[in-house]
Amino acid sequence: MKVGFIGLGNAGGKLAGSLLRNGFDLTVLDLDNSLVNEFIDRGASSSSSPREMAELCDVVITCLPSPKACSEVMESEDGVIAGLKEGKIWLEMSTTDEAEIRRIGTIVESTGALPIDCPVSGGCHRADTGNISIFAGCKREAFDKALPILTTMGRRVLHTGDLGTASTLKVMTNYLATVNLVSISEALTTMKVLGMDMNVTYEAIKASSGNSFVHETESQVILNGSRDISFTMDLVSKDVGIFNELAERKGLELEIAPMIVDIFKDGEKRYGSRELSPNIIKRLEERADVEVLGSGFPSEMIDEEPEEKGYEVVIQNRKDN
Repeated sequence: MKVGFIGLGNAGGKLAGSLLRNGFDLTVLDLDNSLVNEFIDRGASSSSSPREMAELCDVVITCLPSPKACSEVMESEDGVIAGLKEGKIWLEMSTTDEAEIRRIGTIVESTGALPIDCPVSGGCHRADTGNISIFAGCKREAFDKALPILTTMGRRVLHTGDLGTASTLKVMTNYLATVNLVSISEALTTMKVLGMDMNVTYEAIKASSGNSFVHETESQVILNGSRDISFTMDLVSKDVGIFNELAERKGLELEIAPMIVDIFKDGEKRYGSRELSPNIIKRLEERADVEVLGSGFPSEMIDEEPEEKGYEVVIQNRKDN
């Protein structure tokens, strides 16, 4: 099976790397030629356009920073859709709007190809080892065909239902992680102001009911000072904004989500849109005139779990309506 991968950024490069490492016939494309050349040096091929890639490959994967970028790659004259035909598969691994994925998915289906929205969750460091989680929204036929690819890139693969359901769940999980990041920033800064030892504070949270995946990852790079979690403020604003819009479409007025959007928009204004997202704590550090740092924490997260073949997550006690 020939696989094409468009978008070799923080997450995409690691996901594509898992495919290449595990023997897939991989063709890559990115605006940054240096990233493409790195993959060519490791044995991948390249294509001149999204259309050419779609013509050559059985499966085309996109992992792009915004719905606009995805639309351009898919729908331009030389885009992916122009090269699709019956039997091919499009996997959209970006975090995007479910309405947009359904719109493009309808066009993909008109070519005879099968669309799947399959965003990932669990941190870029786990994408690097094939241990990340993947949500897949699509017809069961498409899921079964793509499963060997999905279980190579991810450890736990969840079929979420129809096209668009995976993207809906993904922005929800990103929203929850962001709320946690903001609350951790407040907690750590408050403890610093109160004179608590930051290493002790980290362990107290880790040992408590307040612990979380976000604490065990992002708190560490915050306390190191690197703040490098391979995710930026503009991406947080996009994801939480999409989550808030989904609620608004159903007439549900949320309370916390709009506050989070405002906090990160302020962060973008202060520090730049491409600032690392854990540096949202700088708003509080500056207000309190402190630096929230510990000692001995890593500058980046590395997944120390061995790579294992992924599997489909089976929903327990499910009642289909």
